[in-house]
Formats: sequence, C-alpha cells, structure tokens
Amino acid sequence: MTTQELVAQIKAKQSFLCIGLDVDLDKIPVSLLLEDDPIFAFNKAIIDATHHLCVAYKPNTAFYEAYGLKGWQSLQRTIAYLNETYPEIFTIADAKRGDIGNTSTMYAKAFFEDLEFDSVTVAPYMGKDSVEPFLAFKDKHTILLALTSNQGAFDFQTQALQQKAELYKTVLETSKTWENSEHLMYVVGATKAEFFKDIRAIVPDSFLLVPGVGAQGGNLQDVCKYGLNSQVGLLINSSRGVIYASNEDDFAEKAKDKAEELQQQMAEILQNN
Repeated sequence: MTTQELVAQIKAKQSFLCIGLDVDLDKIPVSLLLEDDPIFAFNKAIIDATHHLCVAYKPNTAFYEAYGLKGWQSLQRTIAYLNETYPEIFTIADAKRGDIGNTSTMYAKAFFEDLEFDSVTVAPYMGKDSVEPFLAFKDKHTILLALTSNQGAFDFQTQALQQKAELYKTVLETSKTWENSEHLMYVVGATKAEFFKDIRAIVPDSFLLVPGVGAQGGNLQDVCKYGLNSQVGLLINSSRGVIYASNEDDFAEKAKDKAEELQQQMAEILQNN
C-alpha cells in the first residue's frame, strides 16, 4: 500500500484509527475456546465488526509466537483474511525486529513476502545496515521505534548525547539519511505528547504510529494538537481499549462501539483542522 492510498482511506473513513490485535487467550470469551482456532475466530469477529471504522490493524507478533506453531498459523490466517477480504486496510506487523544486514533481510522477507504485511516495526539500535534491508522493499513501510510510550523510554531515548540532542532526535535525524528513507514511519508514544512538536520539526511529513491512547493513559487531543500534519500523518493505535471492551459473547459489538467512539472523535478533529 502506498502512502497516498493510506491517506485516501483516512479521508474516506474520517478515521486514523489503528486497532491492535494483541490476543490473550485468558481474556477472550470462554465460548471461543471451543473453536479449532480461537485466536483467528476472535480476530475475524473483531475485524468484521470494526473494519469500516479503522484504517489499520496491528497484530503484535509476541501474542502469537507465545502459542508456538498454532499461534503463528493464527497470525497467518489473520493477515490472509485481511488481505483477501479488506485489502484497503493497512497492516502492521508489530515485531520490533532489527539485526545485522543479512538477518534483517530474512526478517523483511518473512513479514513482507511470506505474510504480506504492508509494514513492520523495527528497532534502530544497530544502525542503518539493520534497517535498510527493510527499506529496500517497494511499497512497503518500515516503522522505526523513535520515542516509545513505556516508562523505560526515559532510560535512553530522552537522554542527551554528550550534551547534544536527545537520542530519539538523533535517531530521527540520522534515519533521514538512509537509503529509501521515504519508506520510513515512526513509533511515537501517546504518553509523550509534549515531545510531538519537536518531532514534527524533524520529520514534518512522515506518518507516526502512536500507541498508548486509552489503557496507557495517552490523550488523543494532545497528540493531535502537535502531531497532525497536512496529510493527517497519524495512526492512533488502540489495542486493549477496543478488543477487550467486553469478554462476553457480545465482545465484537462492544469493540465496534469503542472503535466508533474513537472514530467519531477523530472525525471531529479532522473537521476542525
């Protein structure tokens, strides 16, 4: 999917909502545990109920890898269902990969060619030769961890380098020099809303994937105040707040209600900008 196609979908749906498919078998309705593939059954119901309200889905691969081969098969079925049934949806493999060049190439092949995701999250710690193999794939997007939503982000990401710019700013600036950097997006946590103004000064035109709205305490209005650009430029992720709105058999309907609440807030923000 191209950036232009993503922007078109955002405008059509008046939404920049991304729904995280982080499935924990201990939190889904008990009735689904009788299914041959409970994880896929849960995901399919959530997707069917919310696809018209969001523009992206983001499975966190850890929640699938934890269940071994069956979990990986559930992930394959989920992404195949999305690609076949709702091809307009932007898909994100939240895998946080990053390794030396030849290993990164194999990670990229796994998510871009085998699973056919549109994008994957990548850690920048090992530098450009760990990221550029992902950027080499045409019409695919690499979403670089820039300033994350967790408390531990302050351990390194906001620390100044030898009295110079903070580490996350150095990551942003340096990443713009990498080959095919136009394919980059960035992860910026919603709990760091006060940093968005500085981030936009460095990457004014890039899409930002923003986790942390809802359960982690991030505020949608604060993020949008400083994070929106002329092409919207935001994908606001909500995982637990949507998919676990209910753990009863009405889970999909309740998820739809929560997604619709967020979509309506986003539509109002877009109309006022």
